[in-house]
Amino acid sequence: MLGTAAFLALGCGIRAAWIPLKAELAQWLIERSWQRTLAGEEAPPWPWADTRAAGVLKAPRLGERLLVLDGSSGRNLAFGPALLSPAGVFDGAGLLDGVGAGGDIVISGHRDTHFRFLQDLRPGDRLQLSGRAGSRWFAVGDLEVVDSRRLELVIDPGRERLSLVTCYPFDSPRAGGPLRYVVTAYPVRS
Repeated sequence: MLGTAAFLALGCGIRAAWIPLKAELAQWLIERSWQRTLAGEEAPPWPWADTRAAGVLKAPRLGERLLVLDGSSGRNLAFGPALLSPAGVFDGAGLLDGVGAGGDIVISGHRDTHFRFLQDLRPGDRLQLSGRAGSRWFAVGDLEVVDSRRLELVIDPGRERLSLVTCYPFDSPRAGGPLRYVVTAYPVRS
């Protein structure tokens, strides 16, 4: 009886650690892919991947540096934050090129792995988004909780902003849910 309980506890512990472990390992593989992409190679993060590294997101005050994937699907979000709408910066191959070109950029990520740091951002914090052709600085302006059943995220290609979206609340044991935490950052003019 005690052996069975210990076995079940071990199994639950491994399962609980699997998602964060997979998220960290994926960032390492995506980093290798990103470096090869910068060198001009066609480089998926792993042989069967149907996504590519689209760019790099940094939050310097918090020491965060994350590789962003192309395409915000549930499958991609298991491995890293993902580009939902690269309006104005999409090069057609899933890469953030010409980041300074303007447009509404939306990146989503899981609240319990890569985007957990969003809860620590403050208005005025700087974010850097980089693609193959350069990088752009943004300043955090708005931090808000929205109900996805009542309010849709409107993507406006004519507006320059970076939106980071994750589920909310951060410490909820229940995945999904209707609430979203949205960080909106605006370009920093030199």
